[in-house]
Amino acid sequence: MPDWLTTVSHVSLLVAGLCAAWIALDCRRRPQPMSIMAAVWPLSALFGSVIVLWFYLRHGRAGAGRGRAHGAPPFPVAVAKGALHCGSGCTLGDIIAEALALIAPGVLVPLGWPGVWPEPMFAVWVLDFLFAFAIGIVFQYFAIAPMRGLGVIDGLKAALKADTLSLIAWQVGMYGAMAIAVFAIFRPMYGASPDATSAVFWFVMQWAMIAGFLTAYPMNWWLIRIGIKERM
Repeated sequence: MPDWLTTVSHVSLLVAGLCAAWIALDCRRRPQPMSIMAAVWPLSALFGSVIVLWFYLRHGRAGAGRGRAHGAPPFPVAVAKGALHCGSGCTLGDIIAEALALIAPGVLVPLGWPGVWPEPMFAVWVLDFLFAFAIGIVFQYFAIAPMRGLGVIDGLKAALKADTLSLIAWQVGMYGAMAIAVFAIFRPMYGASPDATSAVFWFVMQWAMIAGFLTAYPMNWWLIRIGIKERM
């Protein structure tokens, strides 16, 4: 990878990490009305960086005593929050899956590599999806169950219904962006693609997550509009 790209990647990751750390600390000082959002906001900042920080300050920061600093948000803002809620689970799932595949690549064998997929990247994507899906359902449960007063079983059913299509839409955008980066940019230009040990990989992942947000936003709009997903 060229030196300039490595430098840009490190700077981007550092800024995003600082934004995430600041939001996490601020959420401790100003507890969120919906407790799961204390994880959603900093995780979203890991890819959204200063844009998510601005959005949090404008539309997500709680007032004193677990109160809201703002009134009911406009519908497009509520949709963005719903998409970030989905994306935060994807972010955490992808980080765990990529680290696991790096530390123990044998986990990719039952997921199709090398027997089914010639590229280990595709097996990693399967692992990413499994972790993202599981964590996304948990995140969605802790959003929907308290708002609707549901028990564990009913809450998990509602979470599954609310998050499945949203997560799939997010992963389509994320995987599409990563595929373009790998097969249309890095390999043709540099003859190789970055892996999870490289800052460039995680910089590209930031952009892929943003692509995931863009593809998940219309799906969240529809899910919230018809009442399957709660408005945040």
